[in-house]
Amino acid sequence: MPRPSLLSHRAIALEPSLTLAITARAKALQQEGRDICSMSAGEPDFNTPDFIVEASIKALQDGITRYGPAAGDPELREAIAEKLSRDNQIASQASNVLVTNGGKQAIFNLFQVVLNPGDQVLIPGPFWLSYPEMARLAGAEPVIVPSKAEDGFRLDLQALEAAITPNTRMLVINTPGNPTGRVSDRAELAALADIVRRHPQLLVMSDEIYEYLLEDGETHHSFAAVAPDLAERTFVVNGFAKGWAMTGWRLGYLAGDAEVIKAASALQSQSTSNVCSFAQRGALAALRGSKDCVRSMASSYNQRRQQLVAGLQAIDGLTLIPPKGAFYAFPKLPDSSEGSMAFCKTALEQEGLALVPGAAFGDDRCVRLSCAVSHETIEDALQRLGRLLAH
Repeated sequence: MPRPSLLSHRAIALEPSLTLAITARAKALQQEGRDICSMSAGEPDFNTPDFIVEASIKALQDGITRYGPAAGDPELREAIAEKLSRDNQIASQASNVLVTNGGKQAIFNLFQVVLNPGDQVLIPGPFWLSYPEMARLAGAEPVIVPSKAEDGFRLDLQALEAAITPNTRMLVINTPGNPTGRVSDRAELAALADIVRRHPQLLVMSDEIYEYLLEDGETHHSFAAVAPDLAERTFVVNGFAKGWAMTGWRLGYLAGDAEVIKAASALQSQSTSNVCSFAQRGALAALRGSKDCVRSMASSYNQRRQQLVAGLQAIDGLTLIPPKGAFYAFPKLPDSSEGSMAFCKTALEQEGLALVPGAAFGDDRCVRLSCAVSHETIEDALQRLGRLLAH
């Protein structure tokens, strides 16, 4: 008699993060002595600014090492609310904010408390790979609305509205976007708001984790600020990982309707409980301190993004409309390519070049490269990619 599965149905259906898998494979090859050039990680290559580290060290020395409120340190929640009100023009109070273990938990908590089995989550593609999996874990169905590399991945608003059904519960927005680096302008967000107004059952999750990483001349617009009348149906996900190079700190937040935040806080109290107490003091210092460090890192990414874009556009066979934010490029492979999974496997095995296949983001025609690496690494990657495509 075959052994019955020990796993639940949702565990069996769960897909692991392909970006983390690629990064782990590249590191394993490096440990074997292979010369690996990795462009796969979506992580800043800067150290966390000193003043943030020092604030957490002081918190440790002051004995801030105990349990805290599940929803987050009250001072930090208030500071986040002030930031949202001041910088994003989203009127907020501390009761509208939940501090989470990274932006991922903010999304997970939100989906768990507002989605029911049979609900649909509308996700413009290409998309960050965790959105569909988190929707499925909440019992909902992800519905992907694709866009084209040749159009710069501009949203097809007609196709998006046509995909809405009575079961559509959530629309996901991500700007600046991962993996495309696309930045939605105010007019596009206003058009999206018109669609949401026509469908009163529809909630909006706006993932703004890359808000500070913008090409010169670009502006970040928060959906809730563009459509303040939809504030009660809009939820902001953000955090400290990208802007302040605090990925390992696991500090994010969810902001929105106080009733939903209360439910998400209750969920968190029954799962992870509070975010690390002394780490939250580092986040508080980040919000209260100078943003010179953020601007300096963003400027460095801009230079490296420009280098990466220029190099990719010079390689025959690739199609790329320059990204305007985040730290990624998402070029389309030649039409003759057998697909992103096979291409990335060949790139890693033959050229020692670690890329992330676009299939992970819903577009098997593309690959993702990160510019959160040195200028030398970018140049090395471009040479390896050029050789691979030439063959």
